[in-house]
Amino acid sequence: MPIIDNFSRISAIPRESGNEEGVRRFLLGWAKEQGLKAQKDETGNVFIYCPATKGFENVPTLALQGHMDMVCVKTDESKHDFTKDPIELVIKGDMLSAKDTSLGADNGIGIATIMELFSDKSLEHGPLEGILTISEETGLNGVYGLDTSMVHARKLINLDSEEEGLIYIGCAGGNDIRANAEKPMYKATEKMSGLSIAVHGLLGGHSGGEIHKQRANAIKTMARLLFAISEVSPVFIGSMEGGTRRNVIPSSCTAEFLVPTEFLFCVKEAFEKEAAKIRNEYRFTDPAMAIELDSAVVNEAWSDEDSLNLIKTLFMVPHGVQAYSFAIPGIVETSCNLATISLKGGKLFIQTSQRSNIDSANEEISNRVSLILGLTADVVFFNHYPAWAPDPDNELAKLCAKVWKESTGKDATITAIHAGLECGILNSRIEGLESISIGPDMADVHSVNEHVSISSVNRIYEFLKSLISTIR
Repeated sequence: MPIIDNFSRISAIPRESGNEEGVRRFLLGWAKEQGLKAQKDETGNVFIYCPATKGFENVPTLALQGHMDMVCVKTDESKHDFTKDPIELVIKGDMLSAKDTSLGADNGIGIATIMELFSDKSLEHGPLEGILTISEETGLNGVYGLDTSMVHARKLINLDSEEEGLIYIGCAGGNDIRANAEKPMYKATEKMSGLSIAVHGLLGGHSGGEIHKQRANAIKTMARLLFAISEVSPVFIGSMEGGTRRNVIPSSCTAEFLVPTEFLFCVKEAFEKEAAKIRNEYRFTDPAMAIELDSAVVNEAWSDEDSLNLIKTLFMVPHGVQAYSFAIPGIVETSCNLATISLKGGKLFIQTSQRSNIDSANEEISNRVSLILGLTADVVFFNHYPAWAPDPDNELAKLCAKVWKESTGKDATITAIHAGLECGILNSRIEGLESISIGPDMADVHSVNEHVSISSVNRIYEFLKSLISTIR
């Protein structure tokens, strides 16, 4: 399994977003071993050039593109250190996953596929370019800073998609929001009792590719629980932690708070009633959900007024699908992900991510979220990226669909995706570029349950070989 072997070598190198130096050195060294020209730009992106085989020198250059970084999440029990430890791969039958961490198949499998294509001496092809970007997962920084003078191709295949047989010709644009606040902390009194709530065991997942699956959001779950408690007792929040990344549906959240001791019985009763409702609602989408209330030592907390404002704000912030597309039936048009929260020592930090295939709809949902968050905190917009508008006349997509049918005997589906892809930015920055995005079957990316089908990886590779040899 050459591609899996390549992926194993990549997985041995820490490559969390912002820490791509090791994998960059590896890829530049690998290219040198293969006798291929390779270079990096000032941003840190890597370009690898594979010359045409004899007789194919006049074929138009084709680019294959992916990103080097990965989203790093782990189980609560894991001791894994993403700054130095290799990802421990697990193979069970046809499925490749990781032990107690995210796998990084997004987008390590794409990089491993490019490596195999560029080293396959049996493949006849025109000039090929590998474009390997940094920090895609934390704001598409690499592709925004890409030195476009190093790109000669005007046809590009992005290998960052997650469903075999789909050919993407469009994607959502996005806006992220950060909200910050600092409130005074007050000492606990003898008449107060400390409590903690832990929400964990949720499936989480990619906030673009899996938002439609209606999985529970741990931060929203916490907001519901605290809101139910606030209806029977004053609440004084001391700390809260939830979520990991802007593009990950939060799978866990914890909070520590104070309540007047005289209300303890009512608080526990309200908690149990609300927890039972939530477990019932998500019994199919999040069967392993755990919601626990325990005593805790809480020495200081926000005032009950500031705490209630925060609870109401989190309760009101939208999460999940906001609209489905009429242009391409079946895909999400607009969504919101309440992604992270951190409240420590009186300082609050919240992050949300909004997506839409229509830029004006993205602006509307982002403005709505900012108004709600503004009730509690100062709000800043950042990391805007444009939607990639589908082009029904995309000739590369048509060729892909034709070769897919010939290679597999199955029809491909040309469509758009709700997740953000680098193609939109590349198309806006490189005049005349025609792009598509494809990939093998993988699921639960950006989570500890991430896995990919090995046979699907191999089918995508064989298809790419056929496609590349067809381009004239």
